[in-house]
Amino acid sequence: MPVADDFPLQYSPSIDADLVRRARDLGPLIAANAAKADSERSLPEENVAALTEASLFKLTVPRRYGGHETDFATYLAVSAEIARSCGSTAWVCTLINICNWAVGGAPDKVREDVFGAASDARVCGVLAPSGTATRTGDGFSITGSWGFTSGCMQATWALMGVQVTDKDGKVVQFGNVVMPMDRLTIKDTWHVVGMRGTGSNTVIAKDVFVPAHRFLPLTFGADQVDNHPAEPLYRSSLVPALCLVLAGPQLGLARAALDHTLATIGTRGISYTFYDQAIQAPSTQFQVAQAAELIDTAALHVFRSAAHIDQAALEGRAMNVTERLRVRMDTGYAIARCRQAIDLLLDANGASSFAESNPLQRIWRDSSTAARHAIASPSVSAEAYGRALLGVEEQMTPVI
Repeated sequence: MPVADDFPLQYSPSIDADLVRRARDLGPLIAANAAKADSERSLPEENVAALTEASLFKLTVPRRYGGHETDFATYLAVSAEIARSCGSTAWVCTLINICNWAVGGAPDKVREDVFGAASDARVCGVLAPSGTATRTGDGFSITGSWGFTSGCMQATWALMGVQVTDKDGKVVQFGNVVMPMDRLTIKDTWHVVGMRGTGSNTVIAKDVFVPAHRFLPLTFGADQVDNHPAEPLYRSSLVPALCLVLAGPQLGLARAALDHTLATIGTRGISYTFYDQAIQAPSTQFQVAQAAELIDTAALHVFRSAAHIDQAALEGRAMNVTERLRVRMDTGYAIARCRQAIDLLLDANGASSFAESNPLQRIWRDSSTAARHAIASPSVSAEAYGRALLGVEEQMTPVI
């Protein structure tokens, strides 16, 4: 049964088709390794090597360091395309690229430390300030642990949230520190049912020295300092960008469920009915049509927000609070629609969807797990956006 190949290019004219094609060309290899990634709880080295060779870990690396410095529409499209083959691989690629982007916006000395020292530098990160930074000499001593660090097993650097304390232990500032992975320890804690292949383990630092220039102050609700006026990508609004990229893998997972359904559902009937071919049943037709429309709806919201982030960055304009929270709303709404589409397709395919040999069960597990990322919560996003629309000054989240 034919499957349209204009996904995800149809959603934005700014998408770099060559980068999407690179991701699509890796599809057979990544799909063949998807079960292995799931069972071994880590990306196969073959996947990492292929993504590296295709330069897909460098979507957001500055051009001056050999990166693509691409816009968010292309970034999301590439993430979605990879997820059509493996959700875990797409998730790791997505999270490394957003951390690379964050370092790309840092002052030149930090960028040189990371991207200037190695052509294939990869950054993982957790913004939650679960580490402590104590001033010492011309820098900081860092101690802490950061859970759910996606990409830590492939990264060469880490961007970690910390709270700076004074000599009395009082917190005086929040920010991120950039540390080499070879100074950190990875603890195997990622024992979950979905996105298993991401290896999102816990990263631990014990009295790691970080020079002062690799401490980056962080304030939610405000954009990053524009350290590179000639590179608009790095003045994109912080929280909207961090949030929206999580929808890319979800779009690809939902589309993967539709791809699989269209390719296989015509080969079987529906048990306990007179339908020898499921595709002749109105119920199947409705389920597939509704799922396809839900995926389209999700993508339209995602790429609308990507266009707003990209355009504001090009104009050098800070997104206002309502715009920023609309991106969070779009993200949560899109992810919910993707999950709904996957559920419909599971219904259409029946109980066989949950056979271990059927990729639909892995797609369902991956989507369901990733959808629970706190920053993409549909209910929290809706409440925050509703407050902004209604002019309620007091917000219920600092992450804006």
